Amino acid sequence: MSTAHEIAARIRHVLVRTSHPGNIGSAARAIRTMGFERLELVAPARFPDPQASALAAGADEVLDRAGIHAGLIESLAGSNLVLGLSARRRGVTLAELSPREAAQQALVAAASGQQVALVFGNERSGLENEELARCHAMVRIPSVDDFSSLNLSQAVQVMAYELRMAILGEIPEASLPEHEPPADAVQMERFYEHLAQTLDDIDFHKGRTATTILLRLRKLYQRAQPDERELRVLHGILADTQRMAGLVRDKGK
Repeated sequence: MSTAHEIAARIRHVLVRTSHPGNIGSAARAIRTMGFERLELVAPARFPDPQASALAAGADEVLDRAGIHAGLIESLAGSNLVLGLSARRRGVTLAELSPREAAQQALVAAASGQQVALVFGNERSGLENEELARCHAMVRIPSVDDFSSLNLSQAVQVMAYELRMAILGEIPEASLPEHEPPADAVQMERFYEHLAQTLDDIDFHKGRTATTILLRLRKLYQRAQPDERELRVLHGILADTQRMAGLVRDKGK
């Protein structure tokens, strides 16, 4: 069974479009106190920045090693399980977890060797629907209805604490999956691009907007969590579909 340190090393905290550098520093401090060190930053407004260093309060190594990415998908490279934090329900229909439930799922995945990403949105707007669509489930911290606004670093601290408590507990052997780990986020994104192109090639949408059906298909495959071998089969089906569609077009000319 994996050690606590090995499990923690497989969990990353991803901050998306962070506006205030102080929140980056506070988030670094929050995860470091709970035994985590991997921080990924997606299009931060200002970083590096003295405010981030000041509020990290000694968690300088976390900041020094933080990955900086232009887009969300790059920050998720290698991730098999992606959980998005959201303060409110949105149009994306995802399974909704409490922080404790999310921590347990993350623990089981990480203990079996999978990479896990916790994704946090911008301080004002949170995660956009398109960003949440890249997640396997949504996590909501159950704050009171009349004052639900939670500082970004506070949300990070809540999740880091729940993860820490889960890691310190016992992991039932029976809960560890025996099958191959799911394909990672980048591999899944390539599949979704292939799927979208194939649907265009066979004129599946017939002039209708493609957005709704693609979101529903994304949700279906996120729920299925295919592994790499299964994904290769799906790519093969799509490639053959495209080839046959091309033959039909050529005959029609």
